[in-house]
Amino acid sequence: MLLAVLVWQAAVANEPPVAQPGAMRYERAIQVATGTGQACAVLDAAIFPHASPALTDVRIFQEAAVGAAAHEVPYAMTLSEPVSDETEAARVLNLGASGEQIVIDLAMPAREYTGVTLQLDPAVHDFIAKAKVTGLDVLGGRAVALGTFTLFDLASQHLSRNTTIWLQESTFRFLHMEVHFSPIPGKPAESFVPAMVLGATVPPSREAQTIYTTVASVSVPTTGTLASPRKTRFDLDLPLRVPVERVSIDLADGYSGNFSRDVTIHASTNADANTPAESFPIETLTGTVSRVHLTADGDTIDERELSIPAVLGANLQHAAHVWIEIENGVDQPLPITAVRLEMRQRKICFDVTQASAASTALFYGNSELAAPQYDYARLFVASRAALMAELGPEQLNANYRAAAEKARPLAERHPELLWIALILVICALGLVALKAAKNVGR
Repeated sequence: MLLAVLVWQAAVANEPPVAQPGAMRYERAIQVATGTGQACAVLDAAIFPHASPALTDVRIFQEAAVGAAAHEVPYAMTLSEPVSDETEAARVLNLGASGEQIVIDLAMPAREYTGVTLQLDPAVHDFIAKAKVTGLDVLGGRAVALGTFTLFDLASQHLSRNTTIWLQESTFRFLHMEVHFSPIPGKPAESFVPAMVLGATVPPSREAQTIYTTVASVSVPTTGTLASPRKTRFDLDLPLRVPVERVSIDLADGYSGNFSRDVTIHASTNADANTPAESFPIETLTGTVSRVHLTADGDTIDERELSIPAVLGANLQHAAHVWIEIENGVDQPLPITAVRLEMRQRKICFDVTQASAASTALFYGNSELAAPQYDYARLFVASRAALMAELGPEQLNANYRAAAEKARPLAERHPELLWIALILVICALGLVALKAAKNVGR
């Protein structure tokens, strides 16, 4: 009989609890723009520390009439994704010289594209090039002018190199290029030959850009703790479970200097508040930020890369401390106005009726809840005309029934007690059997 009770108790204990507003510790009101249909709200960093991992306990409820249970609203979560196209090779059909120009014909992949990158001999440095590009559907057919673009390499100035031509979205089967290379001012003239062109690649389309949300930022560099005066350091604290996928910097308005600086990103857990974070870093990532702003042959070059991909995992189990060091070398520190930790934008989308627009709230904070399974999420298609929704500040759920846990039967709250009782019974029976065996022996 005890074993039967244990089996029943285990089955009851394994049943997931039913989601209801009173079982959630936190809530956030959802304000929806006027209208009906699909609505989406951006999830910020505040929700991650108090929700279950992967946000499995998040629910949306609509207030019901007095005396009736709140209505659970199905939802779907979206993640701003990078483009799915892979970098492909563009086949070089013709490569030669025409006067001082290098002439290139490329066979492009059979898909939409927004750019092409020339693979140049890495030994060739310090040049500025003008590339006149036309598109053709048939070689020798009618050519459509796509524009003139500037390529450059400024290695001797410790700056970046760009050999990518960004176009409007195109589907031309062939591209014809006439590229004129010139040495940068102050460098001796040299011969640029077709052999320096090693090939060409087509990067993923820019049709779908990844959108990011700031999760933490700092505007004032750390002072008094720098290991080297040639470094600028920024320190940030990162809450538990908040995803980080990129580090970005902002420069002062009006700054137009050229630079290329190495950046090191360190992260450590805050598991021990008495130990300095620097003594046990568990992650170190590196990257480069750069900017090129100059005028060449009447054209302005303005290329910048102020972000570094940086997927951090130090805060998955504990809050983390992150510090970013920018190597200045002998140069003056950059006029940085902010350093930001960012995650790819996440949204929660649901359908809104006129009756529910003003009475919907987001609830979370119950680690026992399993992830919901909605047909709405399986069949979800994002609408380009979705209503804008905004999450209110996080608040403790005033209707959270913490006392309800204590009101549950003792055996239901602590199923392990029944197993302990079973072990004690088995031990008692064993002692009785052992004593009986000794008596029989006598």
